[in-house]
Amino acid sequence: MSHTIHYPSFNVMKEKDAWDDHTQSIVIARLTSALDYLFLTQQEAELLSVLCSILVDDSTADVLQYVISHIDQTLFSSIGESQRKAGVPPEKELIRQGLLNLDHSAKNAFALTFVELDRVMQKQLLQNISEAKEPLSIWTGITQQAFFQKLLKLTIESYCSHPKIWSNIGYAGPAYPRGYIRTDIGQLDPWEARLEQ
Repeated sequence: MSHTIHYPSFNVMKEKDAWDDHTQSIVIARLTSALDYLFLTQQEAELLSVLCSILVDDSTADVLQYVISHIDQTLFSSIGESQRKAGVPPEKELIRQGLLNLDHSAKNAFALTFVELDRVMQKQLLQNISEAKEPLSIWTGITQQAFFQKLLKLTIESYCSHPKIWSNIGYAGPAYPRGYIRTDIGQLDPWEARLEQ
C-alpha cells in the first residue's frame, strides 16, 4: 500500500490486555490465518487474492491472507445469509460461479486468465463487471453486479476487521470493558491513536 499512514507508531495490539478474554481471542485469531481452505480451491483463493488486493488497494500479504481465509470460512459456514435479492443465488454459488465467469471474461477479451493480466487490464475488467458491461453470454446463472457487490462486501468487512488496518487508520479497537471517558469532539482517551503527520 503506497498510501500515507497517519499513525505509523500506533499498534492496537498494545491495548489487548484492556479487552476481555473473549474479545482478545477473536482479535488475536485475526493475526494468523489458515493456509488450508475449507470451501475455496487453491486456484480460486489465488484469484481472490488478486481481486481483493485491487478492491482494497493493498497488497499486504498477511492482511490479504486473512481476507481470503475469512471469505473461505464465510462461504463454508452453514450459517445462512441475512438476506438476498430474489433471483440471486446463495453466496457460495454466486462467488464460485462469479470467479469462473470472471476468468472466462478475461480469456474472452485478452486470451489470458485474470491473474495473468496486468493491473490496468484487471482493473478495467473489474470496472466492466461492476457496471454489468461484460458479454451476457459469458455471465450465465448470475448477474455481474450481484457478484461484484457480494465480493466487495465480503472483502471490505474482513479487511476492515484486521488489527493491522485498525492501527493504520488509528482505530483503537474494542472499548469493552473499559469504555470511553472523553467523549467530546476532539478529546481522546490516553489509549487512543494520536495523529502523527
